[in-house]
Amino acid sequence: MKLFYLLIFFSYCYAQGIYKPLPEHIEYDKKIIDLGRELFFDTILSDNNDISCASCHGIYGADNKIFSIGTDNKIGNINTPTVFNLIYNINFFWNGREDNLTSQIANGPLIAEHEMANDKKTIEQRLKYSKKYKQLFQSAYGKEPSFDNMLHAIAEFEKTLITPNSKFDKYLRGEIKLSKKEQKGLILFESYGCVSCHNGINLGSNSYQKYGAVIEYKNEHKQWDDRYKVTKDPNDIDVFKVPSLRNIQMTPPYFHDGSANNLKNAIYSMAYHNTGALLEEDEVEYIESFLKTLTGELPKTLTGK
Repeated sequence: MKLFYLLIFFSYCYAQGIYKPLPEHIEYDKKIIDLGRELFFDTILSDNNDISCASCHGIYGADNKIFSIGTDNKIGNINTPTVFNLIYNINFFWNGREDNLTSQIANGPLIAEHEMANDKKTIEQRLKYSKKYKQLFQSAYGKEPSFDNMLHAIAEFEKTLITPNSKFDKYLRGEIKLSKKEQKGLILFESYGCVSCHNGINLGSNSYQKYGAVIEYKNEHKQWDDRYKVTKDPNDIDVFKVPSLRNIQMTPPYFHDGSANNLKNAIYSMAYHNTGALLEEDEVEYIESFLKTLTGELPKTLTGK
């Protein structure tokens, strides 16, 4: 028993250095955020006016599908990451091919055939013909709607989608203690080396790692847009951006291919392929309990209230 409490003490000390709580508040321009939110939930941006950004990012920033459904019911080709807390990401997309949010939006969902399948000219025309958007753009930017300001407004809105005050955040701030089960999960999370990839303010999204670093992972059905597609370095085959673990219990299925349909399966699989560990059932339950402490509050700017 003394050893367990000693491990808790060392784990807490370690946590103060390797993790960081999300800020409770973030500064923003309300008029721009109001415009960005309106655009985020509006189907006007898609080719056939049938999907919005929120269609694929509506459940804790994701959509709980293996692959998202785009305009004309076209199926996506990789699992949709959450847009929550993405301001803390190293880059964007699973392979990190874009380094800022505006280019991610412009070169990804808006034009991708299996997503919104639209183009700059059509989007700009629709916004300029809209009385509502004429007023909102005038209020936010002092000028008529434009494609570039549309990108800016959505990006600024997405930057505000942080989920503070999770139980783990409160633990890091010294406000509460974790339960014994959660604490055991944190200790296992660290002792098995999960923390080597899932660290920092986002518990991930700050590095690239190979899925199957220790034991090869094979999925023969698809060729994924991995890091190799960006760098052309053979060492980057099957390398992807490490996803954030924040709100992880809310965003199944997991991994780039959506192959893990629940959190327990994801823990088993990741431990096996990336650490070589065959976890015991109780170890998985402990780690799962810890990961559930990472669920934060929904962003206040989602509703504007």
